Amino acid sequence: MPRFMTLIRIDENMAPEGPSPELEERMGALLEEITKAGVMLDTAGLAPTAEGTRVTWSGGTTSYTDGPFTESKEVIGGYSIIQAKDKAEALEWTRRFLETHPAEWSITAEVREIAGG
Repeated sequence: MPRFMTLIRIDENMAPEGPSPELEERMGALLEEITKAGVMLDTAGLAPTAEGTRVTWSGGTTSYTDGPFTESKEVIGGYSIIQAKDKAEALEWTRRFLETHPAEWSITAEVREIAGG
């Protein structure tokens, strides 16, 4: 069965207080369902960009830039790796995950098959 990586893109400033208890409950229920279905392989949220470092290789030189990355309005806030029968199933689980969030949030998920998966 193919594996897919979902990259969740968020605006870090959208909900600085973090997810509400209601959102955590909805996400928890869906994550339990997707795990019981044998689809979820791994998932996690990521620390804020303020705690990250970008490593760049350019012109034969490596450079390091500590966060926060203010030039980035949209950052990767989390990921999942799932095993689905096809891309349609991966997209369905992704849609359901996004819809657990409040309507006023703006979140993008990039779903990509893992090569050789």
